[in-house]
Amino acid sequence: MAITAYPWAIKDVCVIYEWVIRQAHIIDGSAQPSYRADLAITAGKIAAIGNLSGVQAQREIVASNWVLAPGFIDVHTHDDLQVIRNPDMLPKVSQGVTTVIVGNCGISASPVVLQGELPDPMNLLGAVEDFSYADLASYARAVNEIQPAVNVAALVGHTALRNNHMDRLDRAATAYEIAQMRAQLHLALEQGALGLSTGLAYASAIESTTEEVQALAEVLREQGGVYTTHLRTEFDGILDAMEEAFAIGHSVNAPVIISHLKCAGAGNWGRSKEVLGALETAARKHWVGSDCYPYSASSSTLDLQQVTRDFDIVITWSEPHPEQGGKTLAAIADEWQTSLMDAARRLQPAGAVYHGMNEQDVQAILAHPLTMVGSDGLPVDPLPHPRLWGAFPRVLGHYSRDLQLFSLTEAVYKMTRLSADRFGLDNRGRIEVGAAADLVLFDPLNVRDTATFAAPQQLAEGIEAVWVNGILTYCNKAMTGQRAGKFLHRQRDLRKGFFLFNE
Repeated sequence: MAITAYPWAIKDVCVIYEWVIRQAHIIDGSAQPSYRADLAITAGKIAAIGNLSGVQAQREIVASNWVLAPGFIDVHTHDDLQVIRNPDMLPKVSQGVTTVIVGNCGISASPVVLQGELPDPMNLLGAVEDFSYADLASYARAVNEIQPAVNVAALVGHTALRNNHMDRLDRAATAYEIAQMRAQLHLALEQGALGLSTGLAYASAIESTTEEVQALAEVLREQGGVYTTHLRTEFDGILDAMEEAFAIGHSVNAPVIISHLKCAGAGNWGRSKEVLGALETAARKHWVGSDCYPYSASSSTLDLQQVTRDFDIVITWSEPHPEQGGKTLAAIADEWQTSLMDAARRLQPAGAVYHGMNEQDVQAILAHPLTMVGSDGLPVDPLPHPRLWGAFPRVLGHYSRDLQLFSLTEAVYKMTRLSADRFGLDNRGRIEVGAAADLVLFDPLNVRDTATFAAPQQLAEGIEAVWVNGILTYCNKAMTGQRAGKFLHRQRDLRKGFFLFNE
């Protein structure tokens, strides 16, 4: 797209619309070609699109050299408590993200009643004292009272439910415990939850049986909720883990989303064609999708099962040894003159970044038409993976513009309309009259991520302005001080937003 450079300015004029964004190249989220038009905002919604040269507004932006797109939807976050603790949400808004989906990987801030210490990996969300939402309704009220800078929609975590009703998590649930979890999940769905998430690879859930998860997922059938899953393994046994997920979804007539789909571990590199083939096969007969972050390194708590010298593992935090943050596990082991496994045990509890993926696999999965974009960022990590600050500009700049992995319209679609359709956010993720005015204005020639593994807390370049529910929230690389986010309850049967796969 050839775009000439024009300065942009904001000016006060007489009141007709609250905002008019003039002469923008509009990418509307549908994956259709862009077009140039003006866009007006009033009362939190898109009021008009077209040639608006004859109308005025309270405030105007001339955006001739920018792209105007729907605000990005981060479908895979762990921002559950962050939206309340730090409601400005700068790491997300500065990327153009206007809505976050929380409650992924089986861990959610609600419904939660702690029985003691936080089970791993629920400690990725915050500290014990942060968990005070016994049901989804109280969490939604807290979000609306603080009014964060982004909208929030929520999944219910399987591990959170297990925590609420089991004395210990290193075993399968009993029939009585499953019944209690089912009742709590049912209430959360009635209160607006999107569906159920699992994190079956973690020690807190790996002992759960397929039958336990299926019994919980059965609750999704009546209300049309979605089943999202951090698979039981993303390593050598990934195909079996995917089949388990698909079988659960099919048996309860619920759509399935594979979280952060990847080929993890050096022994798994190069298997993306095989993995995507399994995804496609399932998607031809059932509602199936995936999300992916645009990096070849993952991040989570330090997992002894993933300790290896096959690739670098960087420690991001350690409770007993905070001074080791930022070093590789191998360097720490050498410093302590001990084995890699012994060093990992001594560091726990701890967090880590695992450089355990192949870039070509990442590109294949990211480019696939069934894949949405999610950051999977960890906001409480003192040395977070750069995806927390850079995932969405990285898709626009590095993967779309520089590598030409897919077109800019396809990139926007993966971060807006596709996500909105799957999660039932029918008035978001699109630019059309009457839709919520969640919008991002960016420079397509210069947008890029600047966050790195060494210096991850860096603002992206080229994100010029962000509106959330019609309120200018981010502009000129700074928060405006105005926040307009809210909790988004599930509005419909989510099965309606999926499509069967046809090549």
